[in-house]
Amino acid sequence: MKPTIDRTTFGAITIEGAVYERDVMIRLNGQVKKRKKKLSKAVYGTSHTISLAEAKHIYQKGAERLIIGAGQYSTVALSDAAADYFKRKQCQVELLPMGEVIRVWNAAEGAVIGLFHVTC
Repeated sequence: MKPTIDRTTFGAITIEGAVYERDVMIRLNGQVKKRKKKLSKAVYGTSHTISLAEAKHIYQKGAERLIIGAGQYSTVALSDAAADYFKRKQCQVELLPMGEVIRVWNAAEGAVIGLFHVTC
């Protein structure tokens, strides 16, 4: 079951009433996990560009869609290698500002996973 995002503010996201003050992922089974942004920081020196290594960690077999909350000011982007990886896996990617991602995530159906950057 896909959990509902209640709200987001700079530095936090509330999912099913629980407040997370860090970047998170939502898996196919609905589990909320801490984002492993060090996988991208090791390559780019920032977590604002998603690396191939992080893309491989994010993806789950069977996922058809990845919704990314790209931060309050939409600073997160996919590297070319990460974009190519998701394309090969036939996983549609949507990058949205956090203000818009709530509506899209909550309305999403099917095999969807999420990554949410809660700051910039």
